[in-house]
Amino acid sequence: MRQIKTWVQLYVDWITRIGIIRFSLLLAFCIISIAVVIQGTITLLLRGVVDVVDLVRSVFFGLLVTPWAAYFLTAVIDELEDSRRRLTDMVHKLQVMRERDQALNLRLRSNISQLNNQIEETRRAEAARLRVLSELEAEAIQREKAQKELEEQSVLLRSFLDSSPDLVFYRNEREEFLSCNKALETMLGRGRNEIIGRTPYGLYEPQMAEQIISRDRDVFETNQPVTYELWFPYPDGRRACFEMRQVPFFAANGERLGLVGFGRDITEHKRYQDELEKASQDKTTFISTISHELRTPLNGVVGLSHILLDTPLNDLQRQYLNTIHLSAVTLGNIFNDIIDLDKIERRRLKIANSKIDLRLLLSDLQTLSTLMVEAKGLYLHFDIDGDVPHWIVADGTRLRQILWNVLSNAVKFTAEGGITFGVQVSPSAENKVHLRFDIEDTGIGIPEHEQENIFAMYYQVPGTRRAVGTGIGLAITKQLVDAMDGMIHVDSELGHGSCFTIELDVAVLPDDQIDETEELLAQELPALRILLVEDIALNVTVATAMLNKLGHQVDVAMCGAEALDKFMPDRYDLVLLDIQLPDMTGFDIADELHRRYPEQLPPLVALTANLVNDPRQYRQHGMQSVIGKPLALGNLRKTLNELFVGCALPIAPVVDTQEKHLLDITFLQDFTSVVGCDVMASAIDLFEQSMPEYLNILNSALMAKDKQGVVEEAHKIKSAAGAVGLKRIYQLAQQAQSPDLPAWQENIHDWVDSISAEYQGDLERLREWLQLQRSQVDGLQG
Repeated sequence: MRQIKTWVQLYVDWITRIGIIRFSLLLAFCIISIAVVIQGTITLLLRGVVDVVDLVRSVFFGLLVTPWAAYFLTAVIDELEDSRRRLTDMVHKLQVMRERDQALNLRLRSNISQLNNQIEETRRAEAARLRVLSELEAEAIQREKAQKELEEQSVLLRSFLDSSPDLVFYRNEREEFLSCNKALETMLGRGRNEIIGRTPYGLYEPQMAEQIISRDRDVFETNQPVTYELWFPYPDGRRACFEMRQVPFFAANGERLGLVGFGRDITEHKRYQDELEKASQDKTTFISTISHELRTPLNGVVGLSHILLDTPLNDLQRQYLNTIHLSAVTLGNIFNDIIDLDKIERRRLKIANSKIDLRLLLSDLQTLSTLMVEAKGLYLHFDIDGDVPHWIVADGTRLRQILWNVLSNAVKFTAEGGITFGVQVSPSAENKVHLRFDIEDTGIGIPEHEQENIFAMYYQVPGTRRAVGTGIGLAITKQLVDAMDGMIHVDSELGHGSCFTIELDVAVLPDDQIDETEELLAQELPALRILLVEDIALNVTVATAMLNKLGHQVDVAMCGAEALDKFMPDRYDLVLLDIQLPDMTGFDIADELHRRYPEQLPPLVALTANLVNDPRQYRQHGMQSVIGKPLALGNLRKTLNELFVGCALPIAPVVDTQEKHLLDITFLQDFTSVVGCDVMASAIDLFEQSMPEYLNILNSALMAKDKQGVVEEAHKIKSAAGAVGLKRIYQLAQQAQSPDLPAWQENIHDWVDSISAEYQGDLERLREWLQLQRSQVDGLQG
């Protein structure tokens, strides 16, 4: 077989070398030759003779068979050659695979060796792991026990912190709260989850947050504790004062992690301090007031007793009169000693204007001054220029005190000569006059560089033995003149006396002035659709009931946003706008309505307890009129007639009753006549229910010295009191909500205390009045 393969291979190689054409020719020749030989042999054997035809037939047969044989042999050769090449390639691939298998075999042996090593190492590691697991298990048991103890301690600590009334918290250096106790949650009105992760800006008012973060920076910059006081607001509006202490805390490696804060409620302590301070101020004010108020009658006793001593008297009368004179002089010295001992500035001033007789006041002052100057052998000259009005509107007590202080001061520092008291009267505004008082003396005078200090509390011109006294009189005089919107100044020359000038503008009342009473005229008004914008429920009740009784339809908006949502130009005939609302002012609402509907607005009327002096301010915001609170029937009808009928109505006068200083009788009569006594009783009950919360928030704002909070809460009380006709409470709250008033800071505690102490008694008087009204109505019906 191998020999055949060899011959075949040689045959193929030979054909390949000679080429296919030569091979075909050679094959044809061989086939023809074989055919001729075979044909000739067979023919010769069969017939004994070979013809040419037989040879031609053999040649033709050979030519016919040659192509097929050539094709067959060529195809066989090609197939064999192709098989040989494939076989060669296969052999090559097998060789490659063999070499690869050898390499893989070597690698496998190496891997097996490494695996054996790893298995051994794994066995050793497993043994070590089992030992470590055993140790870890023991350690885990210890840790679990320690964790349990730690959790118990943590729960105990958390319970301790949560039960503490003090604030406890800690924050990181990014100012974020990491934890806090229950007291802080209560104060903020938020849960712990709402607090953790927030900064003070997300929990407090911006101003308070800035103050807190400023203290945090002090802690971080110095790494020292910081202690300070801070007033915190509670969710219900009250405030409490806390003594805050913030200290840095560090990790075991010394890295600072943040700060820990503690806050102790010292509100009661502050209240006690304020009460002590207020008591001290009250004592000082009382001493100062009583000493100076009693000086005038005391000097009268001294002067008149001195005059009487120069008249004929029997021995017993002279003894008694000497005792009176000596007692009066001693009492005067005691007053001066009290003022010297007290040495505290007088700060409480209250101006109470009323109708006073100016001519009588000047006459009394002249009489007392004459007695005083005669005791020192001085002259007193009164010089009046102009027509002194008989009746003026001013605080007579304070005016007398001002003039007497300056006069007595002039007499005190004048040893020779006398005093000239000049009065000049000139016209001022309508129904007003300008009063100028000049008190000129021939005394020791005041150095020019000291004159600007002469009105300071306790000030005395240095280096002058004769300038004795406490230095309080002129300071009080200056405060009184300022409170009366006047002016005082001094012109003096050392050694040549002084001249004090006092200037005031006062209203004048004609001698024949009488109170006029006008009747309220009825006017026919169309039924109006009114939008009432008011945030105080009691005022809403009063206004709605009154307007409904007058035949008008009322819709209510409790805030500015609600008013803007409800309003449509064709829906309402009138808009009543409260000026002070929780989200915006009535001015803001008016401006927005004019912007939205420039040509389609109904009349806009301001409804406010704070009437602006200049009515142009309302017109600038497109308001046609203003109605003051509390809403009175006369004012309401007057405004509605002006707007819709074109006829202004006078307002009915106040009826003079025994309750007129407590109750607004005119308003109460109007209100009850329109809405009835039952609605009034409901309004009184609502007021009584609201007052404790109002007062609680007002007192906490007062303790926190939050002026804006005091003003806002006093405004609510004023509006509520006005809505039920509590005149005295309304006036007290009006003063409390007006920080621009003279001596507001000094009097605010008294006003708030008076509101707290008096409102329940005034409510009882109001209920008595209401019961009387009911009885009268029942009697008429019966």
